[in-house]
Amino acid sequence: MFALAVCRSPSVTSTPLLMLPLLRVAASAQHGGGQAGRASIPVAVRHFSASEPLSREIAPTEASHVHEVRKTIADEFALIRDAYQAPKHPVVLAHGLLGFAELKLAGSYLPGIHYWRGIQEALTAQGAEVITASVPPSGSIEKRAAKLAQDIEAQAQGKSVNVVAHSMGGLDARYMISQLRPKGVDVKSLVTVGTPHHGSAFADYVIDELGPDYLPRAYHAWERLTGWEPGAFSQLTQKYMAEHFNPTTPDDPNVQYFSYGAMVNGKPPLFSMFRLSHKLIQEREGPNDGLVSVESSQWGTYKGTLVGVNHLDLINWTNRLRSNFQKLMGHPPSFNAVAFYLGIGDMLAKEGL
Repeated sequence: MFALAVCRSPSVTSTPLLMLPLLRVAASAQHGGGQAGRASIPVAVRHFSASEPLSREIAPTEASHVHEVRKTIADEFALIRDAYQAPKHPVVLAHGLLGFAELKLAGSYLPGIHYWRGIQEALTAQGAEVITASVPPSGSIEKRAAKLAQDIEAQAQGKSVNVVAHSMGGLDARYMISQLRPKGVDVKSLVTVGTPHHGSAFADYVIDELGPDYLPRAYHAWERLTGWEPGAFSQLTQKYMAEHFNPTTPDDPNVQYFSYGAMVNGKPPLFSMFRLSHKLIQEREGPNDGLVSVESSQWGTYKGTLVGVNHLDLINWTNRLRSNFQKLMGHPPSFNAVAFYLGIGDMLAKEGL
């Protein structure tokens, strides 16, 4: 079942949170009341001084529902400029839930599918040194962070790095920086893009719908069907982030934190994979990219909200048919993911990073 889904729509494999409903499908495929669950993973708490930042630098409000969007970015990244500066330190690209560096569906017979579609090549062409990490697809933050640290240490070879992370990759990086603090890894900055720093209402919804009795069966079925440990799913909820992750994962004062959010204009198209999740998050959190709200994506210095951009657009998994139709109608897309990441590299260079 899962392999078929991957072959038919590779982009789904890179979509965080949208795979949560598959837990329910997987669990229903199991017979009996299997209660195999996840082994709990202790979180080592490392405290910085009380003066060090723990939350967003710029927050819309502390109210539970926010509908005002600040610092909007409408078309700044619509086109690729002639020249960009390259950052001084290597750029580490950290993928989200169910992501990968390169996915080969047919071995050497067909070209691989890249999570960072054309982005690594563009950064390299502008003179940046790029490292792509590959962590357990649906593993816990703790396990993903440990693998992220290993990849950086092995590829950076002692060089300081800038981490640019999409979606859950930002949580992995924050945990690595704050808790693991590997000796062979020196992070100068972390740029998060569409990261659910405060969880996602859609994750809470799915976990609640499954319920405590059904959830262990779903996790067990997920492991049997995919071979992947399912520790990530419950860690993407608003409850987990508010009560566990954020209180025990303070920022490192030696690292500069930047973040970007995104929002879909109006409702996603009728057959969009984000139709349901966008509606639910809109009602509970406000403007969102189909999976992560603008409010939740803010951490450190908030650089702005990309308007008319969904969660997959952020990594260049744009619907080509939609883009071509927009061009035909005289309304070319206002967002180019390659231009966006080149812009991030340029911003880091100007920051001396």
